[in-house]
Amino acid sequence: MLIVGREISEAVGVRGPAFGAGRTYSHAIERAGGVPLILPPLEFSSSRARDVIHRVDAVVLHGGGDIDPARYGQRPTTDELYGINARHDAAELAVVSAALDRGLPMLAICRGLQIMNVALGGTLIQHIEVPDHRNEFHDVDLVPGCRTAEAMGTTRPWRCHSFHHQAIDRLGRDLLVVGRHADGTIEAVETTGAAWVVGVQWHPEDNADTEADQQGLFDELVRRA
Repeated sequence: MLIVGREISEAVGVRGPAFGAGRTYSHAIERAGGVPLILPPLEFSSSRARDVIHRVDAVVLHGGGDIDPARYGQRPTTDELYGINARHDAAELAVVSAALDRGLPMLAICRGLQIMNVALGGTLIQHIEVPDHRNEFHDVDLVPGCRTAEAMGTTRPWRCHSFHHQAIDRLGRDLLVVGRHADGTIEAVETTGAAWVVGVQWHPEDNADTEADQQGLFDELVRRA
């Protein structure tokens, strides 16, 4: 299972800056029977990204800072933007495109959902002012029969931990909205193709160790792989 990593400015046990990813993603993959592999966010050409993708069975796109609005044809419209990193954007966009072209199973989480939407021509709300989305647990209403609901075993997961201030605005091509917050915020999307490609705006890895429905997303990703 490929996880696109992050540049880390502070790390213990190494000399200088490092690359890494949150442990909870790897633990959730491991519980599902998969082996997590962290890919440093180096510069990737399309051909190099395709070569990497042909060596793995699935992809997890995880949370992080904001995507540069220029990537979806906009200028910054808020002072709330943070954590923009051109190398993170470029690496993930290349990996998403290669994974979609190959038809790999993919689970896109929080920023991951947003980068997938941008890769498919969509745009983002640069800052949402509504409550319930910053370090909060909330319900999500899922479309019955969608891949997300089937993986989670419910159409209304109720302990979805959100930590974001952006959301999908214009939906990317070949994406379907399959889940929303009560305030209308898009919380889950899926591709229309045959591959198992699911994006969620919340962080299932945060409580997947105690909530079977959240762990179910990782279990199904590994099963599909």
